[in-house]
Amino acid sequence: MISLRRGFLVAIMLSTGLTLSALTPSPASAKQIERACMASDRRAATQSTCRCIQRVADQILTRPDQRKAAKFFKDPDEAQKVRMSDANRDEKFWTRYKDFGNTAIAVCG
Repeated sequence: MISLRRGFLVAIMLSTGLTLSALTPSPASAKQIERACMASDRRAATQSTCRCIQRVADQILTRPDQRKAAKFFKDPDEAQKVRMSDANRDEKFWTRYKDFGNTAIAVCG
């Protein structure tokens, strides 16, 4: 029975493009985005919203990306510096960050 259930889950994951990592939390999840969100002075920074944003970040951003993005909550000027940078790594990060932001808006409202 367990192998049948496992096979069913694998079939669903393959058909939807999900991976096992998408279904399980990272064992060393630092929740950096969630903590930065909660520490911000924004009125919309509720626990449920910040938790949702963290879940989106876990799906789209790498751990180093999350460390960088968490700094933006405290220092928005840092985001502007990265956005305006001509460095290839910053341009690639900014593409991922925009994807994260658009997804967070769509999913978390």
